[in-house]
Amino acid sequence: MNTFLDELNPTQLEAVKHIDGPLMVIAGAGSGKTRVLTYRIAHLLNNGVDSFNILALTFTNKASKEMKGRIGSLIDGSEANNLWMGTFHSVFSKILRFEAEKINYPKNFTIYDSADSKNLIKAVVKEMNLDKDVYKPGVVLGRISSLKNGLVSVNGYKSSAVLQSEDSSRKMTEFSQLYANYQKRLFSSGSMDFDDLLFNTYTLLRDFPEVLNKYQNKFKYILVDEYQDTNHVQYMIIKRLAAMFENICVVGDDAQSIYAFRGANIQNIFNFEKDYPDFKSVKLEQNYRSTQTIVNAANSLIKHNKNQIKKTVFSKNSYGDPIKVCKTISDSEEGNVVSQSVFETQMNERCSFNDFAVLYRTNAQSRSLEESLRKRNIPYKIFGGLSFYQRKEVKDLLSYFRLMINPQDEEALKRVINYPVRGIGNTTIQKLLICSRTNNISIWECIENPLFHSNININSGTLSKLTGFVLAINSFKVQLSDDAYQLAEFVAKSTGLLGELNKDKTPEGISRLENIQELLNAIKEFSVKNKEQDLPIDLGTFMQDVALLTDQDNDKDDEKNRVTLMTIHAAKGLEFPYVYLVGLEENLFPSQMAIHSRQELEEERRLFYVGLTRAEKRIQLSYATSRWRWGQLIDCEPSRFLEEIDDSLLDWQFIFRNKQKAKPKTNNYKLNTNYSAKPKTAPKPPTPKFTPKNLTKVNQTRTRSGPFIDNSELLKENMLVEHERFGIGKILSIENKNGSKKAIVLFNDAGEKQLLLKFAKLKIIK
Repeated sequence: MNTFLDELNPTQLEAVKHIDGPLMVIAGAGSGKTRVLTYRIAHLLNNGVDSFNILALTFTNKASKEMKGRIGSLIDGSEANNLWMGTFHSVFSKILRFEAEKINYPKNFTIYDSADSKNLIKAVVKEMNLDKDVYKPGVVLGRISSLKNGLVSVNGYKSSAVLQSEDSSRKMTEFSQLYANYQKRLFSSGSMDFDDLLFNTYTLLRDFPEVLNKYQNKFKYILVDEYQDTNHVQYMIIKRLAAMFENICVVGDDAQSIYAFRGANIQNIFNFEKDYPDFKSVKLEQNYRSTQTIVNAANSLIKHNKNQIKKTVFSKNSYGDPIKVCKTISDSEEGNVVSQSVFETQMNERCSFNDFAVLYRTNAQSRSLEESLRKRNIPYKIFGGLSFYQRKEVKDLLSYFRLMINPQDEEALKRVINYPVRGIGNTTIQKLLICSRTNNISIWECIENPLFHSNININSGTLSKLTGFVLAINSFKVQLSDDAYQLAEFVAKSTGLLGELNKDKTPEGISRLENIQELLNAIKEFSVKNKEQDLPIDLGTFMQDVALLTDQDNDKDDEKNRVTLMTIHAAKGLEFPYVYLVGLEENLFPSQMAIHSRQELEEERRLFYVGLTRAEKRIQLSYATSRWRWGQLIDCEPSRFLEEIDDSLLDWQFIFRNKQKAKPKTNNYKLNTNYSAKPKTAPKPPTPKFTPKNLTKVNQTRTRSGPFIDNSELLKENMLVEHERFGIGKILSIENKNGSKKAIVLFNDAGEKQLLLKFAKLKIIK
């Protein structure tokens, strides 16, 4: 009957066969966590436990569906259907449907999604005459969600001087009443938001002992997946439900706790021993996914976290290739290196594009990667998001550019005429459309030409706002021949778009601002590159280039064979044969916002660990020595996490810009040439790390050799020079055509370049 147990290794079997009492399963990456959960439930059923008495909680519907399907294949499928298995929200909403009347809700209560909740907040803010720029729906909803997940009710908030002080510092002095009114409106409409499903379940179990007793007796066996990702309210509900029998099994990995920004509390898994002193602990340490090299690298990294449950993950798979670490001169070059590697690997190993994933810390990093993949006609998909140039905030700013170049562009005009909000509502836009169609002219002509204003039938206040909008666009138009970056930055600031995005301090708001920053970075890079090569640097030329890129976004090809691009957060739980982890630089990964405390830094390290352990066969790491940030080319230092990986597992690569291959280096970065890819014996214990001197700050000479200035009159062939982006090189030849001097320079780092000298501003070394 239990023949499926023969498929388990000894530690998996130990976890599955444990029936009564608290159990904590620490499941390392790729260790068969889902198999253990499903087989444990099947084993419980085979040992006489009633399926109606089992509660299994997951974090995704996908995980729940997969587990239920596996259980059905192991035992009687009908019994699997009787399990209370699902996400926290789905299971607890089911309980609330049965018990809603006890907390004065109808059984058929409505569940508000985030869009519904934001619309309700907008309405309440308007009714209270609050500043909508301060009380932004996303910010307010995030704050309310955080409070509910921390079990802070409206009354609890009102009694907390600390919480009120926090919001007062954000100029949200009326937040207490806003929170109260929001909850009243939900209640009066017989509705709950997502967070209420948890908050109200806890309230129900706390205030109604008979209800608590009912579900404690019902759920004699409780299993919780991804326990390290539980928040406070989830933890408290689980603790109450399990209090009678304590037959609770939690499965998780503290090393993969990466959702603190969503309220996840890693202390829940650390405190399991305190909550259940007689608990049993089982550690699943065999990784079935990755090569020994990848596993060893992940182990050597995560051991630097002090706050962790000690375990030693191992693999019996092949040793695998050493991990390439690619040093590139820019983020665009990093994209080129990745796309070239994907192309070559796919051709040489005859694998599918589905086998590849490119992981990054922030969504904004996808831009350079997308452009590089497109140039090589490599199909890709953005997992859990939109292509860079399809993101709302990016399209908003691009629409301003489109309108400046072509005021007849109706779609661009409609998109930005009232964004950021300037008091030109939908009614006015409809009147403009009627004027346009009636007179067979564009909307722009309607609002630009006073002769048509009488036909529009709008009040003087709105007309003044339309006139102001026209003046703004026209003022931008006269600058179209100027430097693209300077104009783009001016438009982003003067329209209020940057200011609007900067108000939203939620993770989503920060991501949107980062996308605008990345768009401006792309324009700056375009401007500098074209200036040096004596090519047009105006915004119109840039938009032509973008149009060629974005045109591919309209391709409706349903081909699913595509490279996956995603953030590391989105990649958790997934695996790919080939993984590229990019942007490994200080202040990017780890994030600049996460280096001020040990707790934050350790979460960033766990995030890197998750990225490493997504790879099955091969992973490539990369970083850039320079990036554009708000119009400034900054030097970047390699991430501290690279230093923490056992250096014997790494193959340091220095990349030629043109040839895309390893190059012998004259700096002090290590290139591991003695590495045996497939040793016949087991690897020796990790050797001491290479010292920080091997990861010195890049481009140190830049700060020592003085400013970059126009030295074009002094430059000669065979001179040793330095460029701000490309580093040190030798002038091969100089030619003077029509008063414009051009030079061909062979750079140590970037290969051969042709530069317009009056813009290149080369420093003379000797």
